[in-house]
Amino acid sequence: MAQKRPDRNLSDRNSWGGLAEGSFSWTPDDETDQRPRPVQILLINDDHTFQLDEEALNRILLAEEVRDREVVALSVAGAFRKGKSFLMDFMLRYMYSKDRSEWLGHTDEPLTGFSWRGGSERETTGIQIWSEVFLVDKPDGQKVAVLLMDTQGTFDSQSTLRDSATVFALSTMISSMQVYNLSQNIQEDDLQHLQLFTEYGRLAMEETSQKPFQSLIFLVRDWSFPYEFNYGLDGGFKFLEKRLKISENQHEELQNVRKHIYSCFTNISCFLMPHPGLKVATNPNFDGRLKEIDEEFVKYLKVLVCWLLSPENLELKEINGNNITGRGLVEYFKAYIKIYQGEELPHPKSMLQVCGGDKPFLAPNELQNKHSELREESVKQFRGVKKMGGEEFSRRYLLQLEGEMDELYVNYIKHNDSKNIFHAARTPATLFVVIFIMYVTAGVTGFIGVDIVASLCNMIMGLSLITLCTWAYIRYTGEYRELGAVIDQVAGALWDQQKVTKTRRGDGSRTSPFSSQVSARYRGLQRKQMCPEAS
Repeated sequence: MAQKRPDRNLSDRNSWGGLAEGSFSWTPDDETDQRPRPVQILLINDDHTFQLDEEALNRILLAEEVRDREVVALSVAGAFRKGKSFLMDFMLRYMYSKDRSEWLGHTDEPLTGFSWRGGSERETTGIQIWSEVFLVDKPDGQKVAVLLMDTQGTFDSQSTLRDSATVFALSTMISSMQVYNLSQNIQEDDLQHLQLFTEYGRLAMEETSQKPFQSLIFLVRDWSFPYEFNYGLDGGFKFLEKRLKISENQHEELQNVRKHIYSCFTNISCFLMPHPGLKVATNPNFDGRLKEIDEEFVKYLKVLVCWLLSPENLELKEINGNNITGRGLVEYFKAYIKIYQGEELPHPKSMLQVCGGDKPFLAPNELQNKHSELREESVKQFRGVKKMGGEEFSRRYLLQLEGEMDELYVNYIKHNDSKNIFHAARTPATLFVVIFIMYVTAGVTGFIGVDIVASLCNMIMGLSLITLCTWAYIRYTGEYRELGAVIDQVAGALWDQQKVTKTRRGDGSRTSPFSSQVSARYRGLQRKQMCPEAS
């Protein structure tokens, strides 16, 4: 494709040196107008849905000179209003320059290319790529297509977290070299955001034993501590090594963030940049002229851009170990955006459909079988859905899911038992049995002269009678519910003990571990809650 740098009139530019609004949107007139420009290929609609401009993407990547060539895709991503588009325009200046030793050009030349400006409001939205793909000869003689991609900044006031995550994830999935643009330092929240965004991207990709993404470059702008770590690549390497170091005394959460980042990228590096100067930061009419930028910034800007874009450092886009052509990149772009457009959460099922509401009493064995069936289905569903956080987090939440399902099952047991009139009469029946047994025992022992035992039985019978009257009063008035729950709990324990004893004497069978676990959990919740629903 043409390697001539486009002519730009100041009339095409806004007062800050960026392209005027609307000058980079693709229109039907672009069929004849071949001037290179930024083209928006990913649009975010007002309802926060995503739309891919396939026509514009096809026009660029399916051009005859590009579609069958292997691609190098370089993207810059990060927080909004941190100078990403400003940096991309210097990369364009490098790519258009014929003399790579003097690629920065004249000191009085305005900066053109991707739209940028000073201020606090966002400029770039969605994802933009430069309409001209650069053909570069690598040292081995292979001619490759270099694609430059600019992205919307994260965490602006008009975007949701999902918007930011999707744009960052897509740019990371498509690019072979991702520049993570940061301000002043690499803070812990920067690493956590990177973990979130890359995990969001990994969900959309096929599972593979290889690392899902390629090169990540931390670009720290306005670095203020050159006395600790020098500007440039060497200082950045030492600084990054310190920031991503994993030690035993670190909290588990901090270790997991760093392990995740290492597991996602094949190459990780860092470059420290000085501040460009107060004129750049405070002058609203700054248009990118080199004479207004600090010399130290210009010095390291030359190093950074040459390091990123020199032919020997260009990294081809790979997916599953295969180099991707322009034609293949289009297909992957379409496939990835469809995943994010159609993402839906599964709808949970409720056990209330089985035993809730106006459903009649269900046999306990049938309820347990239904619970086991739905429990197994839920675990299968959990394991079959892609999750963020890796295997360790998945295992932790699986245990939490199983615990919550067992706890819910205990509540459903109580809900189902409340519909059984015999279950509701268990407490008075138990107390009547105790009173009857004590009455008979007291009569027999008194007849044979064992007065002490007879007196003890009469005392227990009296206490049981008082307890029965108290329980009846509580059930009728609704007062002293905690005491009523204790009476029900004691009566339930006596009832269960009688059933266990009878079962062991009858056929020697034992309850299953699952039933024992649920029964223990049931009794524990009863003691914990002390509520009328447990009655």
